Amino acid sequence: MIQIIAISFIFLLFYGLVNLWGDDFSIKKESNYKILDIVAVFMLVLSTGGLLFVFNRNLSYGVFILLLIALLILGKKIKKKVFNPILLSLLTFLSLLILNFLFNQNQSINTYGFYSIMIFSCCLLFLHFSNNKNSNYFLECIYFSLQLIMLHALCNFFIYFFVKNNLSIIAMSDGERTYKTFENLFFFGGEKNDYGTFNLFGVECARNQGLFWEPGVLQFFLNMLFFLEAFVLKRKKYLLLLISFLIISTYSTIGIALLLIQSVVFILSEFKRNKTLAIILIIAAIPVYTVFNVNFNEKIIGEKSASSQKRIYDLVQPLEIAKNNPFFGIGLDANNFKNERNRFEVSRTKILGIEYRFDEGNEIVTNSVTFLIAALGFPTAILFLYLLVFKQSIIYNKKWLLILIVLFSASSEPLLLKPFMFMFIFSGLYAFFYKLTSHKNQLL
Repeated sequence: MIQIIAISFIFLLFYGLVNLWGDDFSIKKESNYKILDIVAVFMLVLSTGGLLFVFNRNLSYGVFILLLIALLILGKKIKKKVFNPILLSLLTFLSLLILNFLFNQNQSINTYGFYSIMIFSCCLLFLHFSNNKNSNYFLECIYFSLQLIMLHALCNFFIYFFVKNNLSIIAMSDGERTYKTFENLFFFGGEKNDYGTFNLFGVECARNQGLFWEPGVLQFFLNMLFFLEAFVLKRKKYLLLLISFLIISTYSTIGIALLLIQSVVFILSEFKRNKTLAIILIIAAIPVYTVFNVNFNEKIIGEKSASSQKRIYDLVQPLEIAKNNPFFGIGLDANNFKNERNRFEVSRTKILGIEYRFDEGNEIVTNSVTFLIAALGFPTAILFLYLLVFKQSIIYNKKWLLILIVLFSASSEPLLLKPFMFMFIFSGLYAFFYKLTSHKNQLL
């Protein structure tokens, strides 16, 4: 019976996919090569916190190979105006990475090899889409991939009620985290995770993490999908209600806060065009605010306040480390970073006036913005953040709201130096060099 339910959900996933996409991006009407583009972008999304990559880290090299194949199979003659800025961007990022490695001792070559592959992958992806496609097509692929994430999250939320007594345990190789899973298709918080279930209007639900290692990662991609649907592509407004429900199902404080901000901006924009729709949206936002209020109180002063304390600690501590290593940081190696954290003295009873109730041990830094500063030093980190905030060239609509989503999410989850996030940083440097080389060509 349970297997039948699982198969039914998978069928629903693909059936819904075809119907949701409709004629906007029909695979059947286009070349089969489009599937390769979609798979490449979808894998890029999953490589940013996806459990598939958590348990199979070598898949990052697989993404690089896939992008290389896509470029070779689908590629046209490479345009000089595209190639030059991409090459300059690649050399700049690799030079910064090498300098960081040389100026920091006891760094793992494998770690820097992983980041090099990430940079090369972003380079190939930009080269492929800039040379052979266009920016709108790239957004279509992202939109399609995020809809896949949404549909799986929908299945993940509802199937829990049918399979919660038939879940098996899987663990990461280091044993620090465990996950409950059903047939390795649907995932829920395990015994060693700091999240599990929550009460949604009287119903006990599992916090929805979808295909990712934490609900906080899923909320980022769902908020990105809400943003694309509401302000960029504007295809199917009814999806906004479904996305909103799924963001609530993550029970992420940051996620629900970002949803409320986006909802307010969207309602204000719609109020000018359709007052009836705006009133309906205001009514729909009331339960969202109710859940946020309960969630906020739990996380700040309630039983789950250790979560907020951990994030406050991860805001303060890496900055203190960076103050002692301002130019080149302490490097990207995770083990070296953990050792450095243990040298940092902080009150074991209070952090910024809040009672200390968690064990930091060898926990990773949840704030990837402050991690960036501590690992790379102020000059490189400021450059990266400048490229991300002011120069990213992937999405132009309501850039301030997009950056708010990215920075808030990156401040609560280790996402900033992951491939999907790094794409925005890479796009900023690419846009800079593109203008520079184009202007130089005009002068000549």
